[in-house]
Amino acid sequence: MTTKTSPRWRQAVVWLHVVSSVAWMSQALALVVLMSLAATRPAQAGAATSMAARLDSVLLAPMANVSAFTGLLLAGATAWGYFRHWWVLTKFVLTLAQLYAGIFLLSPALHAAVASGVVPWLQIAGTSLMVTALAFQAWLSVAKPGKKTSWSPAAKPPTAPTWVFVAAIGAPAVDVAAGITLGYPLPALELVMLIVLLGFERRRRRRRAQRPSARTPRSAPAASTPTA
Repeated sequence: MTTKTSPRWRQAVVWLHVVSSVAWMSQALALVVLMSLAATRPAQAGAATSMAARLDSVLLAPMANVSAFTGLLLAGATAWGYFRHWWVLTKFVLTLAQLYAGIFLLSPALHAAVASGVVPWLQIAGTSLMVTALAFQAWLSVAKPGKKTSWSPAAKPPTAPTWVFVAAIGAPAVDVAAGITLGYPLPALELVMLIVLLGFERRRRRRRAQRPSARTPRSAPAASTPTA
């Protein structure tokens, strides 16, 4: 039997998403500044690239991880939904693209630059593109184009069990700790919890579609038989 999740949990996820998203964007901007400094001032390239790599590993990667998953959590476990509003779907696609581009392309290139002492301008351009995309996503979150949803995702509470929602909130902390320990951020547990939440959401929608309508159509009145 499922229970409705307390709005306090959803509000906690909203604030966690906002704070981590702002941190992700500001730290990505700091990376652009540090890498630009390394590219234009060779004497300071070593210190700037080392600082950028440390910022990427210790702060930016965990914040990106938490921001991405809390956004997916809000879309998968609340009334916002992935496909109900086009701006949510746009954020979903951009977030996944940035998360995995950072994991598999930008972060390895940055650590390679530390070893070589040379920061390619393509690396700076890619990180700048990430900052631009994050700013665009922030605008989407505030503007909510179409005005089809409320500010609070608690308008229609989810029907997943509370323990599932709590576990999903805790998943980023586990993945961040594992990423710092292993030196390779990968949202493994978060993706598992996202699949679990989507399973509950799919079951809820299937049950709602199979539920008989509360209003049964009235039978048409019998036609009166004309009298002679």
